[in-house]
Amino acid sequence: MTELLRIEHLTITPKSEPGHLLVNNVSFALETGKTTCIVGESGSGKSLTALAVMGLLSDQLQLKSGAIHFKGHDIAHASNVQLRKIRGREIGMIFQEPMTSLNPVLTVGYQIGESLTQHLKLTGAALKSRVAGLLQQVGIPPERAGSYPDELSGGQRQRVMIAMSIACEPAMLIADEPTTALDVTVQAQILKLLDDLKTRMNMGMLFITHDFGVVADIADNVVVMFRGEIVESGPVQDVLQHPQHPYTRALLDCVPDADGKKPLKPIDYAWLNAGAA
Repeated sequence: MTELLRIEHLTITPKSEPGHLLVNNVSFALETGKTTCIVGESGSGKSLTALAVMGLLSDQLQLKSGAIHFKGHDIAHASNVQLRKIRGREIGMIFQEPMTSLNPVLTVGYQIGESLTQHLKLTGAALKSRVAGLLQQVGIPPERAGSYPDELSGGQRQRVMIAMSIACEPAMLIADEPTTALDVTVQAQILKLLDDLKTRMNMGMLFITHDFGVVADIADNVVVMFRGEIVESGPVQDVLQHPQHPYTRALLDCVPDADGKKPLKPIDYAWLNAGAA
């Protein structure tokens, strides 16, 4: 299996407080055709890690140290020109809330076609045909290319985001909690769609979530983050069946069972006081 992404000792801080570690010494790898899930609570550093890969950290933040190797090249300090050639073409990204990512005054067909025009130089009939094919691929009728985002359901908007992210057939896809705002039925459909596309296109997928139920469904490997650090990682079955860190066990205890008989259990942070972190 080919290694697609390797992150080594990634550390992110605010520029104004370089001693405040938002992401601290994070290292993991992703292989072609595999899914690595980053799991943890809000504020654990999951999305910041993904944004660093894309070169999309805000101006208030800095990559203090570390390397991000994509296809063997360190892109951690690549120029904006170099990164623009990679974003969309080599690495696609699905953001958590499509209504804040889609432009409300442009049709979804136009927005899907932007990266095709930018990276593949498609125009005219070829562009229209490719957009129609992408919509079909994600389960949306091609005639909806002329629709605006607010004319689509939440699930359809997320499918549009997926179509945009895979338009140029990238080698890697980053999905940042793409099912959080969806009901469970639509969530299952989107997860299956993403897994099918990953297999069909032989992409590596970096999937960010707070839900171990999602991890169990789609992950090959899992990285558990807490307060900006990795506390546990490994093949998904090893982590699910034999969790080593108390935080991983606490997250797993929060997952309800299928028949609803298991009582919901809040995370117990007593282990922090015992020095387990």
